[in-house]
Amino acid sequence: MISKKAVFCIVSLNAEKNRFAWFGDNVAASYAIVFLVAAIVYIITCAPGVLWQDSGLYHYKILNNDFRGNLGLALAHPLHRMLGIAVKYLVPVGDLAHRLNLMSAVFGALAVANLFLLMRIWLGKVFPAIISAISLLLAWTFWQHSVICEVYTLFAALMFAELIMVLKYIRTERKIFLFILAGLNGLGFANHMLAGFVFICSMALLVTLLLKKKIRVIDVVMMAAVWMICAFPFEYIFFERLIQTGDLGGTMSSALFGDLWREDVLNISLTPKIILENFLFIGLNFPTPNFLFLFVGIYAAFKSRENKAFVYITATILVMYFVFAFRYTIAYRFAFFLPFYCIAAIFIGVGVNSFIEKHKSKQILIVILLFALLPIPTYFASPVIARKAYPSLAGRRQRPYRDEYTFFLRPWKTGYNGAERFARESLEVAEKDSLIYADTTTAHAILYIQQFEGTRNDVMVVSDYDWSKGAPELNEGVAAKYVNESALYVVSPMRSYCPVFLLENYDFEQLWPIYKVVPKK
Repeated sequence: MISKKAVFCIVSLNAEKNRFAWFGDNVAASYAIVFLVAAIVYIITCAPGVLWQDSGLYHYKILNNDFRGNLGLALAHPLHRMLGIAVKYLVPVGDLAHRLNLMSAVFGALAVANLFLLMRIWLGKVFPAIISAISLLLAWTFWQHSVICEVYTLFAALMFAELIMVLKYIRTERKIFLFILAGLNGLGFANHMLAGFVFICSMALLVTLLLKKKIRVIDVVMMAAVWMICAFPFEYIFFERLIQTGDLGGTMSSALFGDLWREDVLNISLTPKIILENFLFIGLNFPTPNFLFLFVGIYAAFKSRENKAFVYITATILVMYFVFAFRYTIAYRFAFFLPFYCIAAIFIGVGVNSFIEKHKSKQILIVILLFALLPIPTYFASPVIARKAYPSLAGRRQRPYRDEYTFFLRPWKTGYNGAERFARESLEVAEKDSLIYADTTTAHAILYIQQFEGTRNDVMVVSDYDWSKGAPELNEGVAAKYVNESALYVVSPMRSYCPVFLLENYDFEQLWPIYKVVPKK
């Protein structure tokens, strides 16, 4: 007979086995857990309202059902805006800007979960997949863009899904995965042109399969049809502009570079300052010894004989995104490293897997997990360190209710209402029938608050990109009229943020948080 002690041991072992099977082998359950954890982190740290810069622009454009934009096709991001418009009508509760910020949080959580799933499928192990997921979850740039209205988290979620399809096809050779890949990449194109790099690698894969006669020409034609259907939002605005202008070259240029950034996109020159800043960006995203697993992972992946095609494709995408972002020159270029961080998180997981296979110890697993959490205290400390190391940042143009150190260096935006507060107070201090000239960082926050809340419609807002309905174009004659007959305001009386003719011909009187343009004394 079996003793009671033996029965207890058997039951305990089975319970332990089932517990780990539930989290490790039941991929759907573990995927859901990762998604929920990431969603909770991002939702808690999400910005509660309208924001500065591009996020404010998206808030304002979606408020007006504008999925085209006026900065060129490359900056239209029609899929993202169409999804935002859907959120506007399907979830008509609370501040629209908050809902759109939450949309980024959901896509960010989906991207983290998709990365986890990719690593589970590739490596067949939970722990390396968890470290990959945490590495991306807490990466400074990714976290930052998961709590504000931005297009990059949707891009990342789609890209990881594409890579899952590539891996599944390589392992099974089932064509259905290639068709899904085509559809996902089409959606990626409709969201952001950065999907083009995955498109290039996918095309190389298809050409190779054609040459090896593993797929037929008709298969490629059908995949192209799927791609075109899913990329329809972008195709629509592309052909709309082409028909309106009749300029194929100009339309293509707008699709690839936008209307103003061709030189920046094609830049091949670097300065020591840009190089240093780029490495600082990377260091801030992975402020942990776990970053060294990236190089271990690349080495281990190429050394392995399994999934060679997937390794080559993933490594090529890593290099392409790194090179593209590294030689970019726009001030906001740190965001363009985000795809590189996504792929880097994959190879960090591969490196962890290789390392723990050779060093099997619970203590090592605990240390690696603790290292993965190091970004959190780093983000608490980084504004304090930067304030001492880079005091020059405080001397640059300061925005009302925005501390540049904390706003930029801490990714979370819990409770931050600086842009909203600035917009409301700007409209409050403006005189009746006045005109506010706002730079592109601040204009859309004012326009959004004015329209969403239906307040101070007597005040006109103008900027280089968008303006109030019926607002005049600001020139010397219009400026003189408003200064003499009502009032003219600017947000910042500084070059690059204010028309030169105003700086040369007028003085400025501060009426917090904006400046009134007055005749020279």
